[in-house]
Amino acid sequence: MTEPRPLERLRTLCLALPEATERVSHGEPAWFVRRAPQFVTLSDHHHDDRVGFWAAAPAGAQQDWVARDAERFFVPPYVGGRGWIGVYLDVPQDWDEIADIVEDAYRTVAPRTLLARLDEAGGGR
Repeated sequence: MTEPRPLERLRTLCLALPEATERVSHGEPAWFVRRAPQFVTLSDHHHDDRVGFWAAAPAGAQQDWVARDAERFFVPPYVGGRGWIGVYLDVPQDWDEIADIVEDAYRTVAPRTLLARLDEAGGGR
């Protein structure tokens, strides 16, 4: 059996979170808490021949991930100044770490009522 494609894996992680939705934003799949705010977006449209995603991140997380491994993580354009983290999907990745990044992104922007639901359910995974 073949491994799911990175987009499919990312989509599954995002849509497992309470009231997460998907729609196209800037020509790419993106995930939102309800209709807004956005917490993750695919980043395959910047003509750098790389496939990855950008995710909202709690304070300090972006620097931590990039310092750990700049081959897998980066500061994305446009939203990097607000602390978002970029994650390359065209290199080997630890999908448990990606699940943590996605859940942290959701927790960064979701309202307390949905965070309570997530916590009651035992987290996003």
